[in-house]
Amino acid sequence: MPAGTDHELLELNRRFYDPLWTDAHLVEPERFNTWPLVDSLLSPSLPRLEIAPGLRPRLPIEGTQFVDASMPAIAKLRARGASVVLGLVSKLPFSGHSFDLVCALDIVEHVDDDDGALSEISRVAMPGATLLLSVPLHPSYWTPFDDMVGHRRRYEPARLVAKLAQHGFAVERSAVFGMKPKSSALVDLGMWFLEHRREHSMWWYSHVFMPVALHFQKKLTLCQGMLATDQVNEILLVCRKEPVA
Repeated sequence: MPAGTDHELLELNRRFYDPLWTDAHLVEPERFNTWPLVDSLLSPSLPRLEIAPGLRPRLPIEGTQFVDASMPAIAKLRARGASVVLGLVSKLPFSGHSFDLVCALDIVEHVDDDDGALSEISRVAMPGATLLLSVPLHPSYWTPFDDMVGHRRRYEPARLVAKLAQHGFAVERSAVFGMKPKSSALVDLGMWFLEHRREHSMWWYSHVFMPVALHFQKKLTLCQGMLATDQVNEILLVCRKEPVA
């Protein structure tokens, strides 16, 4: 999901994410290390939403409502039979209390008004709903990669928990998350190729780097509450929408 105001969100999507999804293949949700967690949360009779999955959905394609701002991603999702509409996290095109499970991975750090985004997510979530949320941590970890992908911020863990509570979400479980390579040299090389050799880099991303990254994913290890976040670059949170008093 892109960065800034709605206009900037759409513009970054056009410049960065549209070419990415145009040349990339859809990866099935079952191939990610999030699948055992997702599978444990699924209820066939209750509606679920995934926000801005691109071509990396974590919820099942069948039976999930998707919303995304990238037309190439939307077209490929629809070609696989997904129910997907055009929209932004800042203005979700759904009525209130519509979903029992909401997935928003790598989203809210891309928007200037993250409170507005979390307010929208809270609005469409049913009381008692589960929210799967991932964000990058620690402002001191900022790198040019954050700039390239359109991050607006990294979160201090305590402030993140407090912010979620303001929007009615309590953190129940958490896990270290993310597929970004640990090697800064490898990240720098990938960024150079994305900027100067985009066509070639997209082929390597789809046919080499993504399959290798999927193969070497670590098992998602969940902790009760908020894990110790020292040296954690990105976190996955399992949150519960507080019942309406």
